[in-house]
Parts: sequence; structure tokens; C-alpha cells
Amino acid sequence: MSGPIDVWLIDAEGDATLVTAGSDWCLIVADGVPHEGHDAGEWGRVEVARADEKTPFAAHLGETVLAVHEVSEPGNGRRRVDFTFESGDVRCEVLAGELRLSAG
Repeated sequence: MSGPIDVWLIDAEGDATLVTAGSDWCLIVADGVPHEGHDAGEWGRVEVARADEKTPFAAHLGETVLAVHEVSEPGNGRRRVDFTFESGDVRCEVLAGELRLSAG
């Protein structure tokens, strides 16, 4: 996998919101504390790092989230969340069980 498996949005007070894919392939958005990296055995190593320019959230660092729009499917749960910032949007969704981020 080339993209992040978990994303934490951390506000000015240090409170964190976790965005990740659940084992049921639904999108999870919940309060959460960033964890440490760990060895995932044959699947490699999970590294926890600050956002870099590759993630769509990087363009909005320091900005306030102005709106959040959730898309759910009956019987399938949350599939997508769009975060709106002053300078643009970031879409978070689960595709084939993996978290996908894109600029909107």
C-alpha cells in the first residue's frame, strides 16, 4: 500500500480525530490518539510520521475545518467524508478496504 492507513487530524489544542478504514470496509472517523509505529511482520513496518506534501491534507495545514459532509449507504455504513477548508476540500473514502485521500 502506498498511501496512509490511518490519518490523525490534530487541532490547535492537541485533540486528535482518527480517519481510517474499518475491518468491515466502512470509513471510521472518531476521536483517537496517534499510535507509535510498529513491525507488521511479513507486511512490513508501519511508520507514523507528520504529513508530507504527498497527502492532500498537507495543503491545508493550519487551516480550520469549515464543514464536514458524510456519505453513507444503507446497510453499508459510512463510505466517504469530505472535509472543507478555506482553500479547498479533502475527500476520504474506503475503496477495496483501503483508505484513499484525494483533493476535491
